[in-house]
Amino acid sequence: QVQLVESGGGVVQAGGSLRLSCTASGLAFSTFTMGWFRQAPGKQREFVADINPSGSAISYANSVKGRFAISRDNAKNTVYLQMNSLKPEDTAVYYCAASFAYSLLKRDYAHWGQGTQVTISS
Repeated sequence: QVQLVESGGGVVQAGGSLRLSCTASGLAFSTFTMGWFRQAPGKQREFVADINPSGSAISYANSVKGRFAISRDNAKNTVYLQMNSLKPEDTAVYYCAASFAYSLLKRDYAHWGQGTQVTISS
């Protein structure tokens, strides 16, 4: 049974930082592309960042480029999202997901975590 468990969400002031973690079990983590997505109230879930199995390829949404950094530790079955210079518009539930393909598309991700809430106060 595949499980992706996110942690690290919370409430921070604008300009602050948070580090999200997602630990996977029940899958060959080092063979999966890992992605972060987010969903704000009343909006569709959107791509944030992804990283290929070796970590040699990374993509970011334009809205977070230069502020967020995705990384992974295959020995720990964990993917991270370091979020800096946070803005109120970053407020959302953040989800990690696993895909066989290196993709920005939700439909390519077979496994999803339950999400962690990130709230940025102005």
